[in-house]
Amino acid sequence: MVTPAQWVASHGGRYASALGIDLASPDAGKRFKWFLAAVLYGARISETLATRTWRTFRDRGVLTPQGIVQTGREGLVAILDAGGYVRYDYKTATKLLDVCTALLRDYRGDLDALHAAAADPHDLETRLKALGKGIGDTTVGIFLRELRGIWAQANPPLSPLARAAAREMGYLRSGAERHALERLQRLWARAGEPARGFGDFEAALVREGLRRRRQAARQPRT
Repeated sequence: MVTPAQWVASHGGRYASALGIDLASPDAGKRFKWFLAAVLYGARISETLATRTWRTFRDRGVLTPQGIVQTGREGLVAILDAGGYVRYDYKTATKLLDVCTALLRDYRGDLDALHAAAADPHDLETRLKALGKGIGDTTVGIFLRELRGIWAQANPPLSPLARAAAREMGYLRSGAERHALERLQRLWARAGEPARGFGDFEAALVREGLRRRRQAARQPRT
């Protein structure tokens, strides 16, 4: 069986790292950059278009809550359209404005302050969802799974995509999926890997789960 570290090396780790974002940085702005990406990835749109759109935000220097609010709805729509995010442009622009306005009002624009205010993992998820309509389980799960091991309260459920891939790869035995997250974390720890790095393993499993799902969708129906 391929070791977890080998799997990460061959499939890539955190999506944030692929975008050049160091989530362990003391700079809280890094967490916001990833939050913006998570919002884009959370829609029913291809990973390629979401990544391209995030890079358009980066290239135009709009990667802070203040910058998003100052850009305004029409400016955000223009950025989203330039990245190919046309299907959800006005809806996403409105969502980003609402979320960033709330983040600035309630937490001075600082996601680390939001995390510090959270009493437990459930409260953290609730506070993130309360930032605005459209921040649901999918977006919160994408955002927090990469902060697992970095933020103390970041402990979302294991992605079904990661669970399915782990089972197919033999990291989880069939029928032994109860407490799957804890089982995978123990596997990672037994391999001598640091707890902070588990998010890379989880992201690599998500990538494989997505690949298998796309492959299955391409299979002709009989």
